[in-house]
Amino acid sequence: MALLLRGDYWVRKYAHNREGYAFLAPWLLGFILFTAIPMILSFYFSFTQYDVLTPPKWIGLKNYIDMTKDPRLHKSLQVTFTYVGLGVPLQIVFALFVAIVLHRDKPGIRFYRGIYYLPSLFGGSVAVAILWRQVFNKEGLLNQLLALLGIEGKNWIALPETALYTLIVLLVWQFGSPMVIFLSGLKQIPKEYYEAAMIDGAGKTRMLFNITLPMLTPLIFFNLVMGIINAFQAFTPAYIISGGTGAPVDSTLFYTLYLYIKGFQHFSMGYASALAWVLLAIMSVITAIMFFLSRFWVHYEE
Repeated sequence: MALLLRGDYWVRKYAHNREGYAFLAPWLLGFILFTAIPMILSFYFSFTQYDVLTPPKWIGLKNYIDMTKDPRLHKSLQVTFTYVGLGVPLQIVFALFVAIVLHRDKPGIRFYRGIYYLPSLFGGSVAVAILWRQVFNKEGLLNQLLALLGIEGKNWIALPETALYTLIVLLVWQFGSPMVIFLSGLKQIPKEYYEAAMIDGAGKTRMLFNITLPMLTPLIFFNLVMGIINAFQAFTPAYIISGGTGAPVDSTLFYTLYLYIKGFQHFSMGYASALAWVLLAIMSVITAIMFFLSRFWVHYEE
């Protein structure tokens, strides 16, 4: 009798929630087909030799062992860490600076906020990457501006010592999203804090470091985490500017671009799958470290 009552309870509970399950079904189906199953398969393929055209052959940890002897992989890690380590902090600093400048009630300020946000809408597109290549090539806009000052420009995207930095500038240029988040955070800081600080004789610089930045540390941390994750996954700018090769001399060989080359140009899909899981591990470790360190500098309101 108890079992029958328990079964009836679950039947009635399902009937009560069936509308919710119906709305959830498309997302759940998409998650299973396009995320869960591909992840499981890629994890299996990472332990195989698989060229897409023939059945996968189990080789155990060979793909992961081969990574330790792969000079191009080591170069791609160096390039990617340089890109992330320089680009993300600069992007956040620039976004915070612009947010503070635009955090004021002035005529037309919403228009300027919209203008500054636009790069984030188009920054990751193929069209902008092509435009960026035109700006920094030998006859590009940058060199034309330098010529007006009597300075002879370079082919910035063709030189190993400068090509990566053009991509870092592109990353910093896409500061719109963190800027909007900082703007919302600035609006949440009580004005009473600044009024009390002014009464105590604090200047703008002191209020910035003693009030504004401490109150914004949760948003700085959020933008930092999201920026690092997105930067590690950057692909389109490096692919377009280097022609899909990481040129010149692998100076723009992002990790994701190398993964693409191994998987879709060399058809080493097993090795590419292993690269993908290593990338996931790298981002997970960095994120875990950041969450651990956040307890020392991120301040939340009680």
